Amino acid sequence: MAKGDKEKDSERYKIAATNRKAYHDYAVEETFEAGIVLRGTEVKSIREGRVNLQDSFAAIKDGEVFLHNCHISPYSHGNIMNHDPTRSRKLLLHRKEINKLMGRTQQKGLTIVPLKIYFSKRGQAKVEIALAKGKKHYDRRESIKSREAGREVARAMKERR
Repeated sequence: MAKGDKEKDSERYKIAATNRKAYHDYAVEETFEAGIVLRGTEVKSIREGRVNLQDSFAAIKDGEVFLHNCHISPYSHGNIMNHDPTRSRKLLLHRKEINKLMGRTQQKGLTIVPLKIYFSKRGQAKVEIALAKGKKHYDRRESIKSREAGREVARAMKERR
């Protein structure tokens, strides 16, 4: 992604949380954008950035997709009617996308992981979910080696200038 593309992305939406560990633990094959059903003060908590996607995952149950283990902290200025931080939240996808996810997750080793939560240009909370395959330990080490090699090359090119 070029530098100009990142600037355009930030104009399109405001990122509230990212799951950086997902890129380390999984090989991402395909991404989807999904709406998320929220209650009460959850939107305000997400706007404050008080959301954690680290151990979360999505699962399909009865033809609907749910986000599990996503921790959205209670709103700081809320009252006794605050939400449960780790409740399962329904994700809104088109039927074709749900069917595609259902078929692909039944294959061996594929899972649905959330990559980031952001607000669209219209102010709606969205989740970017990915169809991913778990990396083996040696795959993780290989990706770290290639990243380090790229950094060394960039450092050497910078010193040369």
